[in-house]
Amino acid sequence: MPHLNHRHSDKATPAKRKTARTATHTAALADLRTHRLAATGGSTSTGEALRHLTLKGLEAAATELQRPLSEMGATARGAGAAGASHPMAVNETVIGLLRPKPDLAKMAADPPGVRAVAQAVVDAPGGVGGIGSYWTEVPLPVSGSWSTPGRGGAQADIVLTAPQEGVPLLFIEVDNCHETAEELADKLEKYARFFRRKVKDTAGKAQPMWRTRWTTPPGTGLENPYPPVLFVFNPLGARNPERTTARLAALTRHLWAGDKDYEAGFHHYDKKIPVITTTLADLRKHGPHGQVFRRFGRSGPQTLFDAIGNPRRQGALERHWAQQRAREREAQERERQEAEQRAAEREAQRPACARCGSMFTDERWKTAQATDWGTPADSHPTLCDRCKRRALVAVQLAQTLHHRSERHDQEDHPEQTEPARKPGRWFSRRRA
Repeated sequence: MPHLNHRHSDKATPAKRKTARTATHTAALADLRTHRLAATGGSTSTGEALRHLTLKGLEAAATELQRPLSEMGATARGAGAAGASHPMAVNETVIGLLRPKPDLAKMAADPPGVRAVAQAVVDAPGGVGGIGSYWTEVPLPVSGSWSTPGRGGAQADIVLTAPQEGVPLLFIEVDNCHETAEELADKLEKYARFFRRKVKDTAGKAQPMWRTRWTTPPGTGLENPYPPVLFVFNPLGARNPERTTARLAALTRHLWAGDKDYEAGFHHYDKKIPVITTTLADLRKHGPHGQVFRRFGRSGPQTLFDAIGNPRRQGALERHWAQQRAREREAQERERQEAEQRAAEREAQRPACARCGSMFTDERWKTAQATDWGTPADSHPTLCDRCKRRALVAVQLAQTLHHRSERHDQEDHPEQTEPARKPGRWFSRRRA
């Protein structure tokens, strides 16, 4: 209910504003405790009260999120004993990436100032995915199975899957600046071993184990990188995140450095891990669309979407395909012009009817020029179809009139006709 974050801004003190703003959540937690879905989990180092789901609560959450219970992780029992600084930082990271939007319809009765603040949040760039796009405390086994991982594997603080928004798969590690660069480098080595691990699918074909659980676009022969890993630094500890980042980049260069294609002007990251860093404060302020993400091997900050990808390669490919389409269009244009030229030359050779002057049709032209064996010669090759029909009718009419004239002449002069001879008499005279 993110709209509640903007209410009760007229209260006198921050404590009163918070109490009024979280009254609904407190009541909901009381209901969860009544049904034994949640329990008190201690408090943070700043005095914030903590609640955690019970096993029954995890089952209810799995039903709401439509996930198997095996993917819900474990209960957070005991997190409050250490102040819960890391779980709370993980929660803040999810909220910073999710960027929930308030529902303005539920704020119709609020003061105009409160609605204006909520409207600004609605108009700001959104986050990535929904609440169901995030998994926490996900084991990445280098041995064993998903349900019973062996020793030596990593455990991702957050796994984000939002392919519909350009983030197919992202592993996130949250560090409160307590771990050394060497410890973080060892964690990246575990990621690399997990990414290299292969298992057989149902068809008996070996494929990377991570692809059996998450679906990502297939790579190419020269560009088939591993999923990216994002480090979110929350400066609670004594270590400087900038120094830790520089040392981490030097220790893990063999895991993330790509091979430069000098001719194409970009790097290939085949079998490499894109490693990205940011701070929790920058993530809270700017979200995934802000240019606050730095990828190892690149000079300046980028948005999350550019940092996990290869925009130079994508740009080069787009230019290549644009040039390819331009060449195809040019070839089609040349073919069209050549076809038009051939058609014009053919039209210039098209014969005209010797009688009416009309141009021959293609069929008439072909018939008039027919020279194949067994094809009779055209009787009027210089005439069009209409004039040829008229000429044939005229010839037929002339022949009919000629036959009639001969018949009339024979009727008018019968003495000129030779009498018919009988074959019998002629043969008898010869024998005599």
